Amino acid sequence: MKFGIVTFPGSNGDYDAYHAAAEALGEEAVYLWHKDHDLKDSDVVILPGGFSYGDYLRAGAIARFSPIMTEVVAHAKRGAPILAICNGFQVACEAGLLPGALMRNISRRFISRVVTVRVENATSMFTHEYFAAQVLRLPIAHGDGRYIADPDVIASLEDDGRVAFRYSAPDGSIGDAYNVNGSVNSIAGILNESGNVLGLMPHPERAVDPLLGVPDGLGLFHSLLAGVAA
Repeated sequence: MKFGIVTFPGSNGDYDAYHAAAEALGEEAVYLWHKDHDLKDSDVVILPGGFSYGDYLRAGAIARFSPIMTEVVAHAKRGAPILAICNGFQVACEAGLLPGALMRNISRRFISRVVTVRVENATSMFTHEYFAAQVLRLPIAHGDGRYIADPDVIASLEDDGRVAFRYSAPDGSIGDAYNVNGSVNSIAGILNESGNVLGLMPHPERAVDPLLGVPDGLGLFHSLLAGVAA
């Protein structure tokens, strides 16, 4: 399987994503420059974390107009998988690949630490290697991670099982004390209607090496590997 990792000016999670795909999984991976018009036959496209275009205007707002995004949107419309992480989640929302928006953390502070998230949907192509309500430890690093959407959108996400991950306590319970950025319903990651686009603020690509003590992101990449192969 081939992973294509988009690099925007200001990306800083592209090398982590490459490491996860090429070294942790042992699959082929290529970088896709933001001015390119070619996905280089990638099976999976990753929109990585970082500060694309310096987050000027609004996080992800300028990156949405990069030439490569025309190809990324077409890739998604074909039903091919898109993994949008952190700033990539912001870009995906701006590009209309996912509903809602990511706003400033409720604390007004940048947060960088390991948090616990609960798996809400364990049947998607991104999560089927996990089990429902499994609690994962994943790092976050963002200042604009508070997920919001209109009430009808939130209701649809909840009713359709499109909330993939939720911020939680280590025991899996949900509460304001563990909602690190103030997201509606403690949402940490969502799926599009077709289930082939996942956006999440935590960084699974930075949690694939047991030597770093947090290997819980591996399940997501193994899920993708098995799902695309099938």
